[in-house]
Amino acid sequence: MIETSPQSEGVSTATEEAAGHSHEGHDHEGHEHSHAATLNPDCTREVEIEISAEEVARNFRTVTKRYQKNARIPGFRSGKVPESLIRSRFAEQIRQEVMEAVLPEHFRTAIADRQLKPISQPQVTGIDLEEGKPLHFKAAFEVLPEFSVDGYQDVKVERPSAELTDAEVDAEFARIRDSRSTMEPVTEERALADGDFAQISFTGNVQPAEAGSEDQPISGQDVMVLVGGPNTLESFNAALRGATAGQELKFEVSYPDDFGERKLAGKRVAYDMEVKGIKKKIEPELNDEFAKELGPYESLADFTRQLREHLAADKQRKVQSETSNRLLDALVQRFEFPVPESLVQYQIDARLDRGLRALASQGMRTEDMRNLDFDRLRAAQRTSATLEVKGSILLDRIADIENIHVPEEDVENELQAISLQMREPAESLRARLTEDGGLARIRERLRREKMSALLYERLAS
Repeated sequence: MIETSPQSEGVSTATEEAAGHSHEGHDHEGHEHSHAATLNPDCTREVEIEISAEEVARNFRTVTKRYQKNARIPGFRSGKVPESLIRSRFAEQIRQEVMEAVLPEHFRTAIADRQLKPISQPQVTGIDLEEGKPLHFKAAFEVLPEFSVDGYQDVKVERPSAELTDAEVDAEFARIRDSRSTMEPVTEERALADGDFAQISFTGNVQPAEAGSEDQPISGQDVMVLVGGPNTLESFNAALRGATAGQELKFEVSYPDDFGERKLAGKRVAYDMEVKGIKKKIEPELNDEFAKELGPYESLADFTRQLREHLAADKQRKVQSETSNRLLDALVQRFEFPVPESLVQYQIDARLDRGLRALASQGMRTEDMRNLDFDRLRAAQRTSATLEVKGSILLDRIADIENIHVPEEDVENELQAISLQMREPAESLRARLTEDGGLARIRERLRREKMSALLYERLAS
């Protein structure tokens, strides 16, 4: 789902847009990745506005008098600074305040008269503001595309079974049991057999050795290898079976071309290996005590029941999420329409911001982030961001047709959850999100989730 920016009714000049003062990219830890303000011509609308000379002059007088009243200039008493001096000293500030006073109001009136709903910050051109003269300007902005979703009910995708199988429960049980297992040394004198863990140290050299080769020797100390294990190469199994602790082995391994570790893929390595010891994995007994060690469970039967319930709910959520994504992909493929560039750029910003936060949480330094190639990163995100925007626009359009609404109770529950997660009082959180448009975005997301769930029930079979 996209993170939609709030609709803007403000007005910015083309110069301000170029300077990045409007519709800026997100900035994380001082790492700016802003983008040039561009509009999709197929989604762009433009209004021409004229403001009378009388209104312009009236606003100039109002702003000038306020400056005259409040200005503190050496040599003049408060409120007694000559108007001519005020106009010359504060010319640019007065001009800017006049524009801020008259442009937004007339822009809102113009779009209301034309029943237009901008989704991007308007870009204003052609401004020539001069006292005593009428003001003309043009404002260009993007709107949501008009398109038909007739036939969306005919788009179908297959819904995989969400029924939990015994094999899935057994696999999870085995994973949990394995995580609680211990490795115990084998004290009896015997040879390695399948199911044993060989504790080995080794060095390996790529063959044939070539002069000037960049291949470095491979080495490891006290590595554990499961003899006969599904992920153990047969060459290791063959060499280790029957070996005893303290024995030294020499053998070669030919790695397949698709081997997971690239530096070994397709190569032949000669190993010198020493078996340091033999260990056995000891798994805990499956009984009530084992269950109680895992958490507040009364018995093994109680743990098994709750595990089944958790796995069943988790599989249901996973199947629904994956199927809903495939359904949305099918809808996106079915309906073609132009995508507003401002929403694409906003979604790219959101994706990059999440990526930067992830890198920061992993320990990436601020100075390293500043050196990232943001043009390349933005380009890499564009296709995915565009598809996400298209999917969200589609869900919104179908939700309009289906008359989908989000109860205020659902919004309040979401706010309470965010409040607990962020440890911020619910009232201050609501006030902050209302001011920055976050509350509207929460409503949008909940509405899309509700629409997606409805489509899943209807169109997934």
